[in-house]
Amino acid sequence: MPALILASTSPYRRELLARLRLPFEAVASQVDETALPGEAPAALAERLALTKARAVAAQRPGAVVIGSDQVADLDGEAIGKPGTHEVATAQLRRMSGREVVFQTAVAVVAPGLAAIERAEVRVRFRELSDAAIEAYLKADRPYDCAGSAKVESLGIALLEAVVSDDPTALIGLPLIRTCALLRRAGLEPLA
Repeated sequence: MPALILASTSPYRRELLARLRLPFEAVASQVDETALPGEAPAALAERLALTKARAVAAQRPGAVVIGSDQVADLDGEAIGKPGTHEVATAQLRRMSGREVVFQTAVAVVAPGLAAIERAEVRVRFRELSDAAIEAYLKADRPYDCAGSAKVESLGIALLEAVVSDDPTALIGLPLIRTCALLRRAGLEPLA
């Protein structure tokens, strides 16, 4: 069996991929995640997922490499990882009472294969008071999450609805699509 590599050091993606019970290692891709001028959020997520997978595959010929990226899309504008409390506060204020589309892309690069899939997750935020935003940010500290919310944790309390056909996509790795791509690369999670 070829080596399976996750081109990410994200603890969220590592935890999700571990659900498939395939042995893998996680390797940082060292890819610049800056959006190109005029690049749409969906295109950005796809480009970064594929670029991350290709960067690690170039270092590990013969391996099956998974790259993934997520970009929150608010009215066509990419909303990234906040990094700080102040930015997270501003992001959640902007998303309050609004629908945000989380674009989560996954790519698999292997000998003879470079394929990508994207899952859209529509998330409707409830109306959020400044006190609710502050309480949430102090509790969850989601500064490394696109859109400043961890749905797998207390962030679920910020939401009114989540619509997706790939339930793990919102956490950062759409496992239904990942399984399909791994099968195309010759790895069967149920083997």
